[in-house]
Amino acid sequence: MSYYNDNVGKDWLITLILAIFLGMFGVHRFYVGKTGTGILQLITGGGFGIWYLIDIFMILIGSFTDANGNRLVKH
Repeated sequence: MSYYNDNVGKDWLITLILAIFLGMFGVHRFYVGKTGTGILQLITGGGFGIWYLIDIFMILIGSFTDANGNRLVKH
């Protein structure tokens, strides 16, 4: 029996930590399953430093979602 359900949003705190420390490389977007935009952030350095800051803000206010459109889960 698996306790992991892929239909539930990804963890809020993990996403925030990844965005803060590795956001310039798009790691938080890979974590939530947004591979395409993760690659774009990787190539552009987090959208030239602006895009990843917007992502951090969106994570903090609770409007950032995973690839399935699920909100991040706060435990």
